[in-house]
Amino acid sequence: RINQDLPNIPTDEKTAAIMQWMDSVIDKMDHYKAAHHRYVKEGVTLLELALWKAKLAEKEENSAEGRTKKVKLDAESVRKEKRITCGA
Repeated sequence: RINQDLPNIPTDEKTAAIMQWMDSVIDKMDHYKAAHHRYVKEGVTLLELALWKAKLAEKEENSAEGRTKKVKLDAESVRKEKRITCGA
């Protein structure tokens, strides 16, 4: 846009017009930077929650497997004890 406006601006006002244009560009960049920061922060939060949920599910799965193994071990130890004490 500045390239279209600059040829029509009087020579003594060009510096002021360029500075005004640069200020508007910097303001827009600051606005988009802030919006980008919000989106990145929200994305990081969602990722953190998803990882936390996956970690909890993994722990629950591992603890369920641990309980199954423990029950099997207890059943085997009971069988061994019964074999020894049955007198056969």
